[in-house]
Amino acid sequence: MHIASRYNLTAALVDEPLKRDRPASAVAIECGERSITYGELADLISRAGRALLALGVAREERVAIVLPDSPEFVAAFLGAIKIGAVAVPCSTFLGAADYRYFLSESHARVLVTTTELLARMAPGTWPETRGVAVTTVLVTDQAHDDGLTQSWAGRLAGSSSELAAADTHKDQPAFWLWTSGSTGEPKAAVHLHQDAPWCFDGYGQGVLGMTAADRTFSAAKLFHAYGLGNALFFPFWSGATTILLPGRATPDAAFATIHHARPTIFFGVPTLFASMLAVEDAERQFDLRSLRCAVSAGEPLPAELFAQWRARFGTEILDGLGSTELLHMYLSARPGRVKPGSCGWQVDGYDVKIVNDQGQEVAAGEVGDLIVKGPSTAIMYWNRRDQTKQKMRGEWFVSGDKYSVDADGYFWYAGRSDDMFKVAGEWVSPVEIERVITLHAAVADCAVVPWAEPSGVLKPKAFVVVREGRAGTPDLASELQAFVREHAAHYKCPRAIEFRDELPRTATGKLQRYKLR
Repeated sequence: MHIASRYNLTAALVDEPLKRDRPASAVAIECGERSITYGELADLISRAGRALLALGVAREERVAIVLPDSPEFVAAFLGAIKIGAVAVPCSTFLGAADYRYFLSESHARVLVTTTELLARMAPGTWPETRGVAVTTVLVTDQAHDDGLTQSWAGRLAGSSSELAAADTHKDQPAFWLWTSGSTGEPKAAVHLHQDAPWCFDGYGQGVLGMTAADRTFSAAKLFHAYGLGNALFFPFWSGATTILLPGRATPDAAFATIHHARPTIFFGVPTLFASMLAVEDAERQFDLRSLRCAVSAGEPLPAELFAQWRARFGTEILDGLGSTELLHMYLSARPGRVKPGSCGWQVDGYDVKIVNDQGQEVAAGEVGDLIVKGPSTAIMYWNRRDQTKQKMRGEWFVSGDKYSVDADGYFWYAGRSDDMFKVAGEWVSPVEIERVITLHAAVADCAVVPWAEPSGVLKPKAFVVVREGRAGTPDLASELQAFVREHAAHYKCPRAIEFRDELPRTATGKLQRYKLR
């Protein structure tokens, strides 16, 4: 694929296909009762860009976006990029301190959000926070201007739909994405105008074979790299329809959306798939026959979940590995060639290696550190020079994941580099022990971390959430320990088990073991 040096992501994604052969009447977005065609979307994006220009937003200036999945999110995100500004989407599930941090890091003067989310941000505390520079808040559900806040609809209504895309360079920053924070304070990965098309070329087209006939539904939200590819970049590049769900993707909401909106591809995470499988008689209550496949990412998909889903709903779940820094998947299972428990092999355009501490490739079957290089890699973490140098080493990105690869080239997850620990001189993968414990009928969720005995020696400790109707008792703890000894090496048995009502997870369902440690 060739990308010209002068390249604007929004123009390439929406405007140019309309000039070539994309029907303006084709449906781009379905969101509840709302339906937006590609022609209407282009108009909405241009009006949003005009509104931002009228507020004085300059080239490469950041625009903060805190919105639920909606046409307004899409217009704000692509409108900012169209004028050469930098879109900075943020999670909608956080608290005031988190938003002050995001606004301070981005130094955004314009914020696009809703009344409810703005109240959660406690704007009265902004003047006391160093770096917060917001002068205008565009509120998408507000009818009139009121000092700091202005009406999104009013601003767009007064803007022209005629807007030429900024003459941006392909290597110019287009958007930031915050890392999930699974290892601490979020960092902003800076992505360029040219990054997204490589993800569609390698994964959206190369793995999923997406066409204009597809209808996508992503449980992962647009503020997350996984959701942004699933629900915006991939459908728009292929001329397909994206189905947006503004609220949380609970099992009931996910089932209802699939049943009524009839997507062809459903993007979820293992935690959601497990919760959906826990719904009794779901295969009889809901019609999932529109799906040609499902996709999972965020954390490894257990083989048992794959088998249960296929048995009950008739479709495969394609597990994959991606990262915020690479923008989307660089390892993926392929339709019809799944090895349950494996995330498949390299996506076209990406090189992946498993190396030891000396940087040498390990033999098949050996566990090592996974590193990857590809054309969609972020250029840096904003304001994080040292962390950029640690993780982005020349062409290679250090994923922080431990993997092995089998003789057939399939990759198998062994844990995070900072989650692995040694017991009795042997490397222990928390994921391996968790897989065993979750096979027990009483267990709904589980996490394993290293725990220091009084002597200082590390042993595995398990945090367990029991299924409804079961109680976390000492007898059950002993039963689980015996169960692990039956199915794994003795040193992998948790020395301690603690029962919890829930486990700490990110907004996308990724387990936060560092909090348990």
